[in-house]
Amino acid sequence: MITIADAVPGDEDAVFFAGPPMARALLAWDGPVLAGLASYSFLWPAEGLSASLYVKELYVTAACRRAGTGTLLMNRLFAVAAEKGCSRVEWTTDADNTSARAFYEALGATPLLAKIFYRTATLPSGR
Repeated sequence: MITIADAVPGDEDAVFFAGPPMARALLAWDGPVLAGLASYSFLWPAEGLSASLYVKELYVTAACRRAGTGTLLMNRLFAVAAEKGCSRVEWTTDADNTSARAFYEALGATPLLAKIFYRTATLPSGR
């Protein structure tokens, strides 16, 4: 019978137990007003057994869109990834969100059509 157990901290698997926290956020301010946010986490393993930075949410308020706020947030995420030695930055967007897709492509990103994204809100039935 196969059993599952949590990994135990040790020298060889410090990548699982070292900082940073599981999730972080960047906040963009326009004076005292929140202009946008980006939440992210680190994933492992990525290319070459390195970490990747995964952008979970990128949100810019309507009043601050098309003013560079999203670009500032993404550029800071790229810098964080470089500082942490990540091999890549990854994120998703809805296929029909053409404005987000245009924004990301203007940053130099290209869609990765070879991946299929799966999601389940609950455990699959019968499992």
